[in-house]
Amino acid sequence: MVRLRLDLAYDGTDFSGWAKQPGRRTVQGEIEEAFGRILRLPEPPALTVAGRTDAGVHARGQVAHVDLDAGALGALDGRNRRGVPGSVEELDERLSATRRRLAGVLPPDVRVHRVTVAPEGFDARFSALSRRYAYRISDAPGGVDPLRRREIVWYNRPLDVDRLNAAAAGLLGEHDFAAFCKRREGATTIRELQRLDWVREDGLIVATVVADAFCHSMVRALVGSLLPVGEGRLAVEWPQGVLSRAVRDSGVHVAPAHGLCLEEVRYPGAEELARRAAETRRVRTLSS
Repeated sequence: MVRLRLDLAYDGTDFSGWAKQPGRRTVQGEIEEAFGRILRLPEPPALTVAGRTDAGVHARGQVAHVDLDAGALGALDGRNRRGVPGSVEELDERLSATRRRLAGVLPPDVRVHRVTVAPEGFDARFSALSRRYAYRISDAPGGVDPLRRREIVWYNRPLDVDRLNAAAAGLLGEHDFAAFCKRREGATTIRELQRLDWVREDGLIVATVVADAFCHSMVRALVGSLLPVGEGRLAVEWPQGVLSRAVRDSGVHVAPAHGLCLEEVRYPGAEELARRAAETRRVRTLSS
């Protein structure tokens, strides 16, 4: 078996999220079906992803892995143009062919930019050190550039970036983010929020959000809790108070999906991949 790392991007507008679901169009479903076609497999291979995105959420730095029988790559090209069978040169050619063939069969709203053999111990989900998201908003009175309407949310009240950043500072660190997550049976809501800040750039307001991992709807709920603070409707201290109660608050509104984009997934060096994966699999509790 060989484990391949896939670096990919997608426009989430017309997808029902990443995860495969019966009767729905999903990113995972499209890529798995494409692999099955180009490798002529009886069943599509299963992908493991760094972070499942919700319906409508975009990605330009998503990472996944897939385990394949090494012989399956031979279906791509029966001719060995560079090097002997089984050589590094031949494998490189097979991987390049994999990317080209995927580009030929995938729909235009999902692209696999890079296909490589994963290092020993690599797990796209559990080896990750952090995920970085961006949330893009326009508070321009005239609304969003129509050519970018699928990736930018229009907020129809002026936002104060200083207030947004002051409120965001109180959310940083390792906490139980139950107030900002949809609970899942058996899953922890303890996360380390490493960065959450806002800037005005190119006529937009952009939030950068980094954590070791995110629970379901966490980024959009964090953004949704900060926006009324930014417009002056709620106190700067309000989001931190919600966090401290660790229960879902009806005052927290989940921000629209289309403003969110997964920008980057970070991994440790090759020698640390397996250790990181084992560490991440342990269910966390908050230290007293």
